[in-house]
Amino acid sequence: MRLDMRQLLKLATIALRCVPAFFRSRSKQAIVELALRQQLATFAEKGHRPRIAPADRSFWVMLSRVWSGWKEALVIVQPDTVARWHRKGFRLYWRSISKAGPGRPPIPAEVRALIRRFANENGWRARKVRGELEKLGIFVGLTTVSRYLPKRDPDRDQRQRWSTFLRNHRHQIAAMDFLVVPTIGFRLLYVWFVIAHGRRELLHFGVTEHPTSSWVIQQLREAFPDETAPRFLIFDNDSIFSDRVTDSIQNLGIEPRRTAFRSPWQNGGAERWVGSARRELLDHVIVLNEDHLRRLLREYVDYYNTDRVHTELRDSPRGRTAVCRPSSMAEVVGIPKVGGLHHRYEWREAA
Repeated sequence: MRLDMRQLLKLATIALRCVPAFFRSRSKQAIVELALRQQLATFAEKGHRPRIAPADRSFWVMLSRVWSGWKEALVIVQPDTVARWHRKGFRLYWRSISKAGPGRPPIPAEVRALIRRFANENGWRARKVRGELEKLGIFVGLTTVSRYLPKRDPDRDQRQRWSTFLRNHRHQIAAMDFLVVPTIGFRLLYVWFVIAHGRRELLHFGVTEHPTSSWVIQQLREAFPDETAPRFLIFDNDSIFSDRVTDSIQNLGIEPRRTAFRSPWQNGGAERWVGSARRELLDHVIVLNEDHLRRLLREYVDYYNTDRVHTELRDSPRGRTAVCRPSSMAEVVGIPKVGGLHHRYEWREAA
């Protein structure tokens, strides 16, 4: 009895599905019948799980373009599959009618090897590699450099945009902030630094275990001696940047600009330097004490200002002279910096 009820329900469902056929026009009914016959033919030729042939794909792609109700009659695949067939056919069509032009001449194998070498030894990407090549007198387009870089996972970090104020006054702006570094004994050391926005040059830094407002004021005096102060100084809402610090900044002839609450992007120059210092130095060493950290940072800041090619500048903050290849026998040699964590590349005559 239970089996008979199931069969009756099944027959009723089939009958209900057939009701729309009585209200279709002859032309629409002919299209539905054609679609169903095509699928039946596919099953008859290739079994229960048919392998879709190119002719079948072409049929459904064309049918989807001329009949709006094609999804209702489709059984053998999902509608998204037909859409994917259409996109694939579109690419194949334009590839078939496109003629390959002469294109750009390939770059020398030596330059390709240098691109991969710079990227592997330093973790650099296209802009920084191109900047380092230009310092060797090798001028290659950014897209060409990108083409020969080793593949890696995409960087998901989101870059924040400069505000109009930062763009218009970048050569008159400096920024200060703190960087916290743990030691081998789980103590915390605080690195105060100030960086110029125009050339991204790190102007001054100090290391202490117990930062105070008075200590920050002294660091500011050392950072801007003899009327070298910028017009604006950006800093966040850290409690150590008290009213005393603000008054001292104004006494130096600088206009203080405090960022909004919980808006680190407004002090993007300082935040980027913190990230660079961590990725390029602090993540690779274990700091022993205050003197050790001060020595490490002194070496890194010297490399950062003098040798390191900045992504946006395509040059170091203090500027590096580009040197062309002196002779065909010259080779590129890497000069270790910051204990071998980074390198500066120069031409050297082969021995």
